[in-house]
Amino acid sequence: MTTNKKTSPEELRSYRWLGKNDLRSFGHRSRLQQLGYGRDDWVGKPVIGIVNTWSDINACHGHLRSRAEDVKRGVYQAGGFPIELPAMSLAEPIVKPSTMMYRNFLAMECEEFLRSHPIDGAVLMGGCDKTTPGLIMGAISMGLPAIYVPAGPMLRGNWRGNALGSGSDAWKYWDEKRAGRIGDAEWNEIEGGIARSFGTCMVMGTAATMMAITEALGLSLPGASSIPAPDASHPRMCAAAGRRAVEMVWEDLTPDKILTPAAFDNAIRVHMALGGSTNAIIHVIAMARRAGVALNMQRFDEISRQVPVIANITPSGKYLMEDFYFAGGLRALMSEMKGMLDLNCITVTGRTLGENIADSKVHIPDVIHGLDKPLYPEGATVVLTGNLAPRGCVMKPAAAEERFLKHRGKAIAFENYDHMAREVERDDLDVTPDHILVLKNGGPKGAPGMPEWGQLPIPKKLIKAGVRDMLRISDARMSGTSYGACILHVAPESYVGGPLAFVHTGDEIEIDVAARKIHLHVGDEELSRRRAAWTPPPPHFLRGYGAMYSQHIGQADEGCDFDFLEGQARTAEPEIH
Repeated sequence: MTTNKKTSPEELRSYRWLGKNDLRSFGHRSRLQQLGYGRDDWVGKPVIGIVNTWSDINACHGHLRSRAEDVKRGVYQAGGFPIELPAMSLAEPIVKPSTMMYRNFLAMECEEFLRSHPIDGAVLMGGCDKTTPGLIMGAISMGLPAIYVPAGPMLRGNWRGNALGSGSDAWKYWDEKRAGRIGDAEWNEIEGGIARSFGTCMVMGTAATMMAITEALGLSLPGASSIPAPDASHPRMCAAAGRRAVEMVWEDLTPDKILTPAAFDNAIRVHMALGGSTNAIIHVIAMARRAGVALNMQRFDEISRQVPVIANITPSGKYLMEDFYFAGGLRALMSEMKGMLDLNCITVTGRTLGENIADSKVHIPDVIHGLDKPLYPEGATVVLTGNLAPRGCVMKPAAAEERFLKHRGKAIAFENYDHMAREVERDDLDVTPDHILVLKNGGPKGAPGMPEWGQLPIPKKLIKAGVRDMLRISDARMSGTSYGACILHVAPESYVGGPLAFVHTGDEIEIDVAARKIHLHVGDEELSRRRAAWTPPPPHFLRGYGAMYSQHIGQADEGCDFDFLEGQARTAEPEIH
């Protein structure tokens, strides 16, 4: 571990607030003493901002209120001064219309928290889907030493002796209820047994994916992302992160020294090996661009062709995150694929990725497969392009029925979510398993907020007949806990006049995953006629954050960041007077 101190107490950023002998510093110090602190608490010590996304309505983060105390304990142990800063929580199952609409809000909040306060380094506490990228994007833009503490997955669910995975099994059993195979009593039992503890979804959804990606990037302690939230190892990890945050300040170990192009390639390779959420593509692109790394969707597809899925975790596999932890966790998975990783990348430990995983082993081979026995040979997440998605769209073939990987069928087009929700429940809907459901106006601007509408429900008529998968296309996202032949993130989106806006019911669409192609079989002349007749939808917001969001949000292939937040341009430090 790096031990050379590069920063003196007088060079601490917080010294500008607290160390000078002037009236303004007098005011700052006297207010800290008003809180019961004494000069010995902060003089000559790094001030560590603990950005905590706990809230009463976010069960994923239900333990972070107490875990912040563990982080503080570690900060004190290492000779630092902790300050807890409560940030927007973004409870994925609760926030409407979509937490995606507020990811950038959290990123701005995190960045401005750290800029406007006497903070020398940061501990970022998150886990529920958008909190991880939001916090990291803000920390990258601020540029202070920062370490991420993942909330960790909840314990596995249980119903009548069967393990339940949050999200994934909710979709599965909801279809069984729609088909009449289970009733209200069974459904209520599932509702009460699917989430048995605090923590994030315990499948390889977006939360688990983003926590793992952050560890693979080198921004959290080795093994941190795999620890179940209620496990005693979790508060120990939190205290260790607090200690390490203080050391990182003295070492001046800032995110720009960790987040290299090679680190992002490592993260994408890990994402593919995990069979991770499609949502990660948007978030990783946004994070990379904040770090000044030129990254696009095609890089994901290039790496997808090289890396097999070796994690046997729902929804691509059968196990849950608790099993993954006992099998060795992310360190063990990275050890299995170490020949594919750049092991020289520096991490928050001050050591290299290779050093961090050197002693890791797989303990349950059926949970973490070897590269010679992959769960899925390649292409966990692929990028398709064509006249329907000129700037790309994404699909997770590992979670779809194989027959849909090369398919041509007629579209049933829905103008918006409400239109779709009405039609799929009709017993007289003219639909077969070979049809392709198309949802418009589900993108960043169109929904608004790019909600997780992409796993369109199978029409009730087909559900009753036993159908459980069919091709679905939209400019929306899909929950990382979902599964099925869903094509998502179509760019540009229909709301801004992307080709998806001009799809009519009866049009034929062709998909070829191996060739990475998606094609709308409508001639250019007819598409031009439809485009000329198209009327842009009215704006969703006339004021407030929504209006700002709508004006500045980027498309899915751009990471959905705000145009004024991209890049590495630094905002000036605040004047202390």
